[in-house]
Amino acid sequence: MTDFLTAQDHLLTEEEGAFVQMLRRLCADKIAPLAAETDETSTFVHRQLGALASFGMLGANLHAPYGPDISAQALLQAVEVVAAACASTASALTAHFLATDSLALGGDAALQARFLPTAAAGTALGAFALTERNAGSDPADMRTRATRVPGGYHLKGAKCFISNGGVADFVVVFAVTDPDKGSRGISAFVVEKGIPGFVAGRAERTMGLKGGHVWELEFDCLIPTQNMLGEEGTGFKTAMKVLDNGRVEVAAMCIGIAQSALDLATAWCKSRIIGGEPLASRQGIRWQLADMAMDLQSARLLAREASRLRQLGQRFSAAAAMAKLAASEMCHRVTDGALQLHGGYGFTRDFPLERLARDCRIMRIYEGSSEVQRSIIAAHLLA
Repeated sequence: MTDFLTAQDHLLTEEEGAFVQMLRRLCADKIAPLAAETDETSTFVHRQLGALASFGMLGANLHAPYGPDISAQALLQAVEVVAAACASTASALTAHFLATDSLALGGDAALQARFLPTAAAGTALGAFALTERNAGSDPADMRTRATRVPGGYHLKGAKCFISNGGVADFVVVFAVTDPDKGSRGISAFVVEKGIPGFVAGRAERTMGLKGGHVWELEFDCLIPTQNMLGEEGTGFKTAMKVLDNGRVEVAAMCIGIAQSALDLATAWCKSRIIGGEPLASRQGIRWQLADMAMDLQSARLLAREASRLRQLGQRFSAAAAMAKLAASEMCHRVTDGALQLHGGYGFTRDFPLERLARDCRIMRIYEGSSEVQRSIIAAHLLA
């Protein structure tokens, strides 16, 4: 690992530094060795999440009394560490964070007390259901409806590409409660596993993140009133706050994947002998590694800045968009460059580079595509 890039201890308390170091050892022992097998078999990352749960990582995004109350900088580094070991595991973990962030930001004390203790302990897995077939980048096109009925709401509709959706114990679902109010007519509900009328289809067959499955979910069920997050009509506002957090975590995932790719490329170039000399002795190769390192560190600094603003409680939507955009585009360049340096070996499944290249491709799409991030940034500039 490139120490000068990853050295971030000055940003953490002593306890947080110890937390990240222990997590790095756990991931090296329990998570990274399963990454290739998980990709090959497309097995959901239950074992890996179990290992992280025993460490307390499934509640790392939460404040006391439900979580360890670590800083946003420490959380950023923790997600980097998990993603560097296995991107599928990081994807399932951060999808869980989206669900628990929704409860922490939008739920009342009673709802939080019902769901957050088990979610933080890792005995209950969460999912976040916003996207629909015709409502991805623009949630205003949402078709899922929640109609008030005696005792609660009748939820009817479908969501797609929902990480953890088919194995989650609870899903935070966004639905239109007042079609005449646009985004202010969207509300959020906690839908529990096993409720009649909640059905998960088969997991989608994806290019990468093969252990972090996504599902289509269908709803035709009664949701009790006490399972609504906050007041009616506040769901969209909650979702946007959650996605700000999530975009920083996607940036962290990209940084972790890219760090793995750079480490692999650096080791390869030092050990690969061509014409009697290591690849690393050639100026062109050295400059390529330097550019990859600079690209990676630039994205890491943007993610740190977004985390700093998040920690301070300041508005950080534009900073999160910049971090997510820069990191996801960077991750593509760095993993592709690392694969190129491996030559034909990088294209084989015997080496991890092709898996990293596949895993990173979705990062430019989910939780707001690169184009959406540019629109967010421009809107802030022009406001």
